Amino acid sequence: MAAEAAGAFRRTPIERSDQRVAWERPDQAFFAAGACHILAWVCRDSYPDRLIEIAGVHLAGDWQVFHAYALWEGWALDHSGWNPEPELLAVNTNFEGRPLERVKIVDTLAAFCETHHSRMPHQYWDDPLPRARDYLSRYAPPWA
Repeated sequence: MAAEAAGAFRRTPIERSDQRVAWERPDQAFFAAGACHILAWVCRDSYPDRLIEIAGVHLAGDWQVFHAYALWEGWALDHSGWNPEPELLAVNTNFEGRPLERVKIVDTLAAFCETHHSRMPHQYWDDPLPRARDYLSRYAPPWA
């Protein structure tokens, strides 16, 4: 699957205010906007024998990460599956119409969620971890 912009799946006001409505979105939309960080950490944790990092993007000059993804040797895993990181960055930059900055995320999931106002797994309508593991299993990693 080609990289798609996370912003194309932004949550509506009702999806932002009602966790059940947000939960009931299709998997790609769920992991593009609202649970991208969950997918990224699940990816890293699912391959402990690989040096998988977590990265994120924010609008240039801003600090708020709006999309997080897993990163391994130039390959990025997000809602679009595995794609070369430059493609993921380009498609998101084009969609936003503004320059983006990539940041390496070294925080724990809990610290990331606190800093960037994201939800921890227990704060979702249901447990997103099994859903993220299932979604991840649909995409063969680049080393396979």
